[in-house]
Amino acid sequence: MKLDASNIKELNLLKYYRLIRKWACKTYSLSDSDLELLIYLDCKNRFTRNEFIEGVYTYSWDKSRWERLRRQGWIEVWRHRNRTTIKYSIYKTSFKCSQLISRIYRIMLAEEDLPTSERSIFYNNKSYTDKVYNKAINDMIKDKHR
Repeated sequence: MKLDASNIKELNLLKYYRLIRKWACKTYSLSDSDLELLIYLDCKNRFTRNEFIEGVYTYSWDKSRWERLRRQGWIEVWRHRNRTTIKYSIYKTSFKCSQLISRIYRIMLAEEDLPTSERSIFYNNKSYTDKVYNKAINDMIKDKHR
């Protein structure tokens, strides 16, 4: 089955993308560009450091992004280089990253709701912006056509 624009529109796939992205970034301490880059890299499956650099061209400049994402466990080595037969290391997104992206897809497809419990970092805050997001989450959960 081939998808086209009308199929995606009928799914309302991007209707709550901004809210879901904000939830994921705040909950997992990521920037918007980091999250979108991780989605891009997850789609590539395995990649080199140079492919990472090519993927970063469309995002704001952040010199420490590579090391930060590796240190925080979002990117891991799939195959190390050995300096004789293997000239460069191959990387992949971690299990933690794959699970987050899968969860984002499930929420976008309305298979799962955004968490609204007391433990939720995103849902339990007191600023005006947080209250607006909480109202948006409640509206999203009530929406029968998402």
